[in-house]
Amino acid sequence: MDHTEQGQIRAGAGDALAKAFEMVATPAIFGVGGWLVDGRLGTFPLVTVVLVFVVFGYQVWAFVRSYSASMDEALHSRRSGYGAPFSQESGRP
Repeated sequence: MDHTEQGQIRAGAGDALAKAFEMVATPAIFGVGGWLVDGRLGTFPLVTVVLVFVVFGYQVWAFVRSYSASMDEALHSRRSGYGAPFSQESGRP
């Protein structure tokens, strides 16, 4: 394994760790904010639960959208490397 492959693996691991932290930390921050609002309003679990689920749902939606876009881009770049389509007349690509 050369240095470029190692760099790509490390970059991928770092991206995955950042995404995992984002998926946990963002709903937790909004949950704490909801808990503070619930304390003021006296509706303990309502705002906290709603905020956590809405933010987590958004995080999942954004992750799926980003992953889908990157897979579409990878497919497009892979297909562009195939070259010219097969020709019936010449019998060669």
